[in-house]
Amino acid sequence: MKLGFHFLPRIQSLVPESCVLVCVGLVVGGLIKGLGSEPPILKADVFFFYLLPPIILDAGYFLPIRPFTENLGTILSFAVIGTLWNASFIGLLMYTVCRFSGAGLQHVGLLANLVFGSITSAVDPVAVLAVFEEIHINELLHILVFGESLLNDAVTVVLYHLFEELADASVIGAKEVVLGFLSFFVVAIGGILVGTLFGFLAAFTSRFTSRIRVIEPLFVFLYSYMSYLCSELFHLSGIMALIACGAVMRPYVEANISHKSHTTIKYFLKMWSSVSETLIFIFLGVSTFAGEHEWNWTFVSCTVAFCLVGRVLGVLGMTAILNRFRVVKLTSKDQFIISYGGLRGAIAFSLGYLLPDKFPRTMFLTAIITLIFFTVFVQGMTIRPLVELLAVKKKQDSKRSINEEIHTQFLDHLLTGIEDVCGHYGHHHWKDKLNRFNKKYIRKCLISGERSKEPQLIAFYHKMEMKHAIEMVTTGGQPRFHKLSIQDLTRSSTMTERLLPTLSREKEQEVRKILRENLQKSRMRLRSYSRHTLVVDSYEDQWSQMLMKRQRLQSLDARATSQMLAPPNEWDSTKASTVKITTGITPDAAVKEDAASDTKATGGSLPMITVELAEPPSRSTVDVLSKSSTIEEEESSDDGLSRPPISRATSSYRILRFVSDPGPDSKPEDEDTDQS
Repeated sequence: MKLGFHFLPRIQSLVPESCVLVCVGLVVGGLIKGLGSEPPILKADVFFFYLLPPIILDAGYFLPIRPFTENLGTILSFAVIGTLWNASFIGLLMYTVCRFSGAGLQHVGLLANLVFGSITSAVDPVAVLAVFEEIHINELLHILVFGESLLNDAVTVVLYHLFEELADASVIGAKEVVLGFLSFFVVAIGGILVGTLFGFLAAFTSRFTSRIRVIEPLFVFLYSYMSYLCSELFHLSGIMALIACGAVMRPYVEANISHKSHTTIKYFLKMWSSVSETLIFIFLGVSTFAGEHEWNWTFVSCTVAFCLVGRVLGVLGMTAILNRFRVVKLTSKDQFIISYGGLRGAIAFSLGYLLPDKFPRTMFLTAIITLIFFTVFVQGMTIRPLVELLAVKKKQDSKRSINEEIHTQFLDHLLTGIEDVCGHYGHHHWKDKLNRFNKKYIRKCLISGERSKEPQLIAFYHKMEMKHAIEMVTTGGQPRFHKLSIQDLTRSSTMTERLLPTLSREKEQEVRKILRENLQKSRMRLRSYSRHTLVVDSYEDQWSQMLMKRQRLQSLDARATSQMLAPPNEWDSTKASTVKITTGITPDAAVKEDAASDTKATGGSLPMITVELAEPPSRSTVDVLSKSSTIEEEESSDDGLSRPPISRATSSYRILRFVSDPGPDSKPEDEDTDQS
């Protein structure tokens, strides 16, 4: 049947495979019912313990870690807050319909409607996988919807058991509400811890399987299933345990097991999950004819309408808040696909089948089956044309090139360094810390032999050398030549094709993996930046001293210039009041006569001027030029810096300074020398 479906591309483009499987189940159930026998029903124990674990293990083991971690906040928001919103929205509105409708629904209470809302609020991972993998939606939308369907299991299980227990309680207080809220964290975190523990046990066990390669795939399946059973035994989330176990064990197990064991695990998981998915959808169709059904138009139609409206309102409200913090915003097209892709499936049917008789079980089951058929058939069949109509970006089938992966790793290291410099501890910073801790401690414990220390480039070189040696032995010491056919000789090829070597897909993937894991991380060899632990530069003190000396020179020049160009004081000032002119001319005439005498070519007798100082003289103003010249010589000798000499004032300019400057000391030079 599956072969025929995939060989008919026209049917495949119109109808999803899940719809075909449900139709086959309906036909089989109708035939069994027509023959007078009771059709088999999909029991909850069979579904949760045999059919669901392979699908979740396949999704968790091959989970794309990078896009999942980058969008973890958005996924958790949709899975936790979105599921709580849908459950409360559907439950409260259905309770309102039951209260005010005259269709015989008054006996359905508030807690019963809340239980029904918790069952129908969860997005089913099986249905999402079946539909989204066929339409090849882009990676962002796929990981958002599929991640939500995986992680909302904890919320659904907690709400289901909480409302079921509260229905038996006589009094509901704040204590019960708080305990129910805390039970969500216990169920979710407990499942993750159990799955992580068994993942590390599987990785540690794979260290010692080098001599018995046959049993290597067995440990992967065994520890994964044990984690699921232990979680269900302690009423924890088994789906969360399987996801954590598969994601944790994969990098360490693949480093220990052989290539053949890896191929076995990959194809066995794909085959096992495909068989389980096929059986689930067929049993959904068969179970439709099993048991009794209670059809109520009001209840069923309101269920479908409220599920659609609640999903749309929840996605729009959450996206409006999340887009404020996201770098890559979710567009209106993305929001529509996320809202329209909330499919329900076998999990809702199994939880409805587990309902006790105190609830209207038959009416709830009928509404749940109708909701599943509506989402699988109507939404599943129309989502592909809508994706093409809205021109939503689809997934690229080709893998990224080595160049793209190298640049991606380079940008990761660059962003980590930028976060360290800025002091911002973002997800790049913590991701780098986790990788360093993993390589320093965990890999040494979980990966066997020297493979935890030896770079994989060297290991790949040894592997290629061994393969070449085996070929030399098998060919008797001669290199192996490939036989050429007439088509090869006559094939027209360009010079580029003849010069460029061709690699097989397996070798290209192996080279890509090696380059991705062994890029040079220069940050590992350098100390991280911190403003409290900066290394002092040895040249910093010298440059600071040079700067201080230059500033001191500039200040001295400014002082000398200001004193030389200072305007003369008033004639009635204190310093100029003791000036006596012996020639009997006025002071202005004396100044003019002195200035004119300097310009004359022939000299004459100058008037005698006697100056009586009003205050003790100071040598600071006289020695400005000498000090500046001395500092110039020191600077030129110490630092190699030279400045143009300061031009000395002319005699006429010195004569004109007597009205504003007390002048040089009148004591002899010998006395000055003795004082100094």
